[in-house]
Amino acid sequence: MKNVLLIVDIQNDFLPGGALAVADGDAIIPGVNALTELEGWDSIVLTQDFHPAGHSSFASAHDGKAVYDTVEMPYGTQSLWPDHCVIGTPGAEFASTLNSDAANVVIRKGFRMHIDSYSAFMENDGETSTGLAGTLTDLGGGDPSKVRVFVVGLATDFCAGYSAVDARNAGFEVVAVRDLMRGIDIDGSIDAMWEQLRDAGVEIVASSDVAGMIG
Repeated sequence: MKNVLLIVDIQNDFLPGGALAVADGDAIIPGVNALTELEGWDSIVLTQDFHPAGHSSFASAHDGKAVYDTVEMPYGTQSLWPDHCVIGTPGAEFASTLNSDAANVVIRKGFRMHIDSYSAFMENDGETSTGLAGTLTDLGGGDPSKVRVFVVGLATDFCAGYSAVDARNAGFEVVAVRDLMRGIDIDGSIDAMWEQLRDAGVEIVASSDVAGMIG
C-alpha cells in the first residue's frame, strides 16, 4: 500500500484574519507539520486554491448577491464567497508556518474563471479533472486501490471533505484525520460532511493513529 498525505488549502486567506477565515484554521498547522515529518509517506501533496480576479464564485462578480448566497451555474448550484485566494495576492500563499517544503506535488485548483473547484481531484462541474487522480493511480502502479490517501486541512465541509469523497470515488482508500481538519459550518454543513464521508467509506482517525498506520 502506498501512503499519501494530502494537505488541503492551508493558505493565508483561510486562516484567522484572512478573507475567508476558517475558525481555528491555524491551530492544525503544528499537527500537520508533525505528520509531514513521519517516515513512510510515498508522496506529500499540497493543494492551493488559486482564483483569477473576478472569479465566478465570488459574490462580488454577481450584482445584488451577497456572500453565502447561491447562484445557478451550468454545472449546478454554486455558493458565493468573498474574494479570496486571488492569484498574485498574499492571501493565496501557503501559510508561512506550514512545512510546505515537504511536498513533492502541488495541485492548483479554481483557476478556471467559470468553474469553482472545492475538491483536489475534480472541479465542481464533476467532469474537469485536476490530474491528481492520475498521478496517484500511477503511484499505485495503475491500481488506485493500492493507494491510501490521508486527508488533512481546510475546510472540512468544503475543500477537504469533497477531496476525500472524490478520492473514494476514484477508487483510493481514504483516511480523514479528524483533529487536523477545521470547517466553516453553514447551516450544519460540518456534521453533514462527516456523515457523507462515513457513507462514502472514508475511515476517520485521530492524528495519533497515523504513524502506526503507515509505519
